[in-house]
Amino acid sequence: MNREYHRWYTERLGRDMELLVFGHAGAKVLVFPTRDGRFHEYEDLRLVESLRHKIEAGHLQLFCLDSIDHESLYCFWRHPAERIRRHVQFEEYILNEVFPLMAAKNPHPCTIAHGCSLGAFHAVNIAFRHPHLFRKVAAFSGRYDLTLGVEHFRDLFDGYYDDTIYYHTPSHFLPNLECHWRLEALRRMDIVLVVGGDDPFLGNNRDLSRILWSKGIPHALHTWDGRAHQGRAWRKMAPLYV
Repeated sequence: MNREYHRWYTERLGRDMELLVFGHAGAKVLVFPTRDGRFHEYEDLRLVESLRHKIEAGHLQLFCLDSIDHESLYCFWRHPAERIRRHVQFEEYILNEVFPLMAAKNPHPCTIAHGCSLGAFHAVNIAFRHPHLFRKVAAFSGRYDLTLGVEHFRDLFDGYYDDTIYYHTPSHFLPNLECHWRLEALRRMDIVLVVGGDDPFLGNNRDLSRILWSKGIPHALHTWDGRAHQGRAWRKMAPLYV
């Protein structure tokens, strides 16, 4: 299996960023790590191995991103407005630096947004905000409203709310979305949400599903037994849904 390590300094984030590429051809999969994950997490959790047959056959090429969540969404010593601004810088880095790398390495027309846990939020958020750039999103065990406190998972903005948070909260901005071309792009997208029946974010996944149906956006919501919020479950999900 082709494996490549890339690292460069990005002015947008003011730091070096790293990523791993797996595979040589096929649909491009933009992989977001979990909250505490790094660019090598997908490999460490043996999720790359679970997709080996698709990667080696040239069906998928993975681009595994690094995370700055502890500088943005989980940087609790910063004001919430600064947290979301740092998150926006991360999105700008992806769109303006990672996407050109992906295009230079692979001309395949299909790009898939994918992630687990907080990575699922990132995948859904960027795909729903820029649906013309993605053909598919595969999101496992995600929370799509970071203002929602569930169990020990807190409101990541501590009660603060502004327009930027609104436009980066899929279950908030989607109900009011009226842009025809964005809605049509979303209706063409293959959207797959997967969550455990005992996962604390099950209700939020069901809410997002209801919103999608209300906007005429086809999708699949798969509910697995148990909590299913761990690598063992994700290794089974990946070959089925990515």
